[in-house]
Amino acid sequence: MQELATPLIVLGLLFFVGLAADRIGRKLRLPRVTLLLGFGLVVGQAGFDLLPSTITDLYPVVAIVALSAVAVLLGSSLSLDNLRGHGRIVIFVSLSVVLVTQAVVTLGLWGFGLPFALALVLGALATATDPAATYDVIEQSGQDTGFTRRLKGLVAIDDAWGLLAFSLTMLALNLFGDTGGTDSPLLTAAYELGGSTALGIAIGWPGAILIGRFSDGEPLRIEGLGLVFLTAGLSLMLDLSYLIAGMTVGAVIVNHTRHHSRAFAEMRSIEWPFLIVFFVLAGASLDPQALALAGSAGVAFAILRVLGRILGGWIGGSVARAPQQESRYYGAAMLPQAGVAIGMALAASEQFPAYGDQITALAIGTTAGFELIGPLVTAFVLARQKTQNPS
Repeated sequence: MQELATPLIVLGLLFFVGLAADRIGRKLRLPRVTLLLGFGLVVGQAGFDLLPSTITDLYPVVAIVALSAVAVLLGSSLSLDNLRGHGRIVIFVSLSVVLVTQAVVTLGLWGFGLPFALALVLGALATATDPAATYDVIEQSGQDTGFTRRLKGLVAIDDAWGLLAFSLTMLALNLFGDTGGTDSPLLTAAYELGGSTALGIAIGWPGAILIGRFSDGEPLRIEGLGLVFLTAGLSLMLDLSYLIAGMTVGAVIVNHTRHHSRAFAEMRSIEWPFLIVFFVLAGASLDPQALALAGSAGVAFAILRVLGRILGGWIGGSVARAPQQESRYYGAAMLPQAGVAIGMALAASEQFPAYGDQITALAIGTTAGFELIGPLVTAFVLARQKTQNPS
């Protein structure tokens, strides 16, 4: 039993760290996400290496559960009422951010001297975001405005567009270049997008019928946990995206039950403990030395991604006739980047082995930077929006 003592003590301390991060973040107006990631960086392998392996080994499971919960909650922002009011802006801005980001990063890195095929792959990686970090900054701000509702909708579907852009990029490389890949990325994307959506409907539909039939409190929390774990587990079993499946579950429930507000409130109450451990372990897994391995191309990638997202948000907002004071901020609020980009990088490295090491090093390095700095930028954007448009 002695071997169980250390991980239990560490988990207990991590929950208190999360409590401290919340209090410090509110006083200093800093995102608690950045504080937790920074703490993880200090106590992780890149820092003092204080976390036992029994805790770091939990990272894959905790990450999947935390991100699945976030996905379900993000799906709740895709209600028909919300889409009627903000759907045009969400669709146009999200598509514009993805397309412009890929174009700017691809052309910029190609001009920087990278082979066009490699630049195209890196441009696709730049489209991925971290919905968990962005969502948590919004929740911490306490704002419930038109801008925050639109931003939740944007991060809810942004990775779906990014996955499609990445798959089409890899398909083009398979068709017009020798990447060594054998599977069709387009078929893979079609299976992942379609299958994940179908799974989300299959879970969300009966969930919408059953949820809220019992009393508030503990029964609703149990229902929420059941939906999150079931969605995550079946997605992994079927090799589908638990993010897309989770968002579909949330969207189905919010549009087909009258008691969804209580259900999602209970789900938020169980989400934060998982996110505390997730963000600390995510910080512990970051490798800031990887950015040095990527070299000047990594710096160029980071700058171009920032420019692409800001420009894409402005163009999309202008086309969708979004409020003028919001258009220039959409892309900046969506800078955090995490696990989806790493997953894309690993897949690209397998299909494009000639540049595998460079792709992986650049993705890991820049993800570390965006995951630490991105939430700060998102918090700054929300503060600016609050002062300029307090309604």
